[in-house]
Amino acid sequence: MSGPQEIEVKYRVFDLDDLERELAARGVILSEPVHQDDQAFAQGGWSYGQSKVGVPFARLRTQAGRHLFTVKRPVANEMACIEHESEVTDREEMRRAVELMGFYPTVRIVKTRRTARLGELLLCLDEVEHAGSFLEIEKVLGQGEDGELVQAELDEFARSLGARLERTTETYDSIVRAALLQ
Repeated sequence: MSGPQEIEVKYRVFDLDDLERELAARGVILSEPVHQDDQAFAQGGWSYGQSKVGVPFARLRTQAGRHLFTVKRPVANEMACIEHESEVTDREEMRRAVELMGFYPTVRIVKTRRTARLGELLLCLDEVEHAGSFLEIEKVLGQGEDGELVQAELDEFARSLGARLERTTETYDSIVRAALLQ
């Protein structure tokens, strides 16, 4: 099974105003904030503490009255995934279908997101309930590109911003779950 491979790097943001100034200095214009309400699902048999590589995960997202169903399967690491996404009309019915397919709900992730495009990159500045501020930098791999090499390039770009950032290799479901368990 194949599909588009989305590569990302993620950073905890310590000074949001500073990061916004650094981005603006590079001509990056962030979108208006959008509210995203995500329910994450894991495949039956998988549990936190196990590797996510090779395991499919599902998500139901509601944003601006639209519902999106997404399935991701990490390839090289949690931030390098084959991804398929489609709009659905009935979130609750899709939730029941996902559970019938053997997935179970893990964590609800609620965030406010602002985005910007910078060439082939998608920049996402997220305020995540229970977890804080994060910067995600995403790129869809081109033919023949190496995901881990692209992650290194994205990391180099993030560090060039000059803002105080701390890279994390955790996905939002793991970050929110850890915050709620504290």
